[in-house]
Amino acid sequence: MIFERRLKPHINVDLTPLIDVVFQLVIFFMISSVFNTAPGITLDLPESTTSENVEITELRLTVLSRDEIYVNKESCTLLTLEETLVGVIERSPMEEPVVVFDGDSDIPYQMMIQVLDILRRQGFNGVNLVTREKVEDS
Repeated sequence: MIFERRLKPHINVDLTPLIDVVFQLVIFFMISSVFNTAPGITLDLPESTTSENVEITELRLTVLSRDEIYVNKESCTLLTLEETLVGVIERSPMEEPVVVFDGDSDIPYQMMIQVLDILRRQGFNGVNLVTREKVEDS
């Protein structure tokens, strides 16, 4: 009687633990990542030496010019800003409305005051102005 010899070992690779680890990593990176809510535009922000970090809020206002204003990612003009704000408030009511104001450093001061007046009329009392940190010249 001839016995067969098994010279090749039987190898079985279980991929279940690998899939579990990859899934855990995907969930971790999704939870720990921060998403930028500003539209993909370039701003020349004014400089400040006393700026502070602000918590992310539900309303971000980006002002480039009189004809180019963004409420979150919705485009409008200075004339239609109030209507756009009313629409945003109706879609997602906020408990304590706070606005993050991104303004190009070249916008006129009068326009900034007009935007702030519109915000105050709509009940936004807290407005955070976004600046970039001033670099000290050596």
